[in-house]
Amino acid sequence: MKWILASLTMLAVSGCDRDTEQRNREYMPDMADSVPYDSFDRNPNTRDQRTFIAPVPGAVSRESRPSPMFSAGEAEAVRAGTTLQNPIEASPAVLARGELAYGRYCSHCHGPTGQGDGPVVRLFPRPPSLTAPHAQGLPDGRLFHILTFGQGMMPAHGAQVRETDRWMIIHHLRKLQAEPAQVTP
Repeated sequence: MKWILASLTMLAVSGCDRDTEQRNREYMPDMADSVPYDSFDRNPNTRDQRTFIAPVPGAVSRESRPSPMFSAGEAEAVRAGTTLQNPIEASPAVLARGELAYGRYCSHCHGPTGQGDGPVVRLFPRPPSLTAPHAQGLPDGRLFHILTFGQGMMPAHGAQVRETDRWMIIHHLRKLQAEPAQVTP
């Protein structure tokens, strides 16, 4: 038994040789040199032969929290308007982030000032003005529901825009609504 332990120890110590002129031996080459596959190449190791595997059905992004309380629809939008309150307090940093997110996700349709005059209106029907009296009368919770689930021709943005950014966009909308009316030709 002692000679087995001694020989294993000698074998392990011999693997620690520091001769830089001699190439080392690789005992498990697959551990260091794995075969890389490009994202859209065929891959024999997966069931569907694809390297880029789609998320499983129902997977949720780490940054989003599902809202099981609400679903799409007018009745749900009204309920969200009476139930949800903006959890983020307005501050210069929040307004700046809301303006940035509005510019990324909303201005192409609603325009930079919320008048519904974004560059997309040449191809699609003009969206409603976000500074109109009707929009000003919508509670924050309803605006959040509209951003999340969409309304009319507006698609849902819940998967693209983080929840905190949606609330910050609403703060930016309130700022746009408080500014003097700007007439668009």
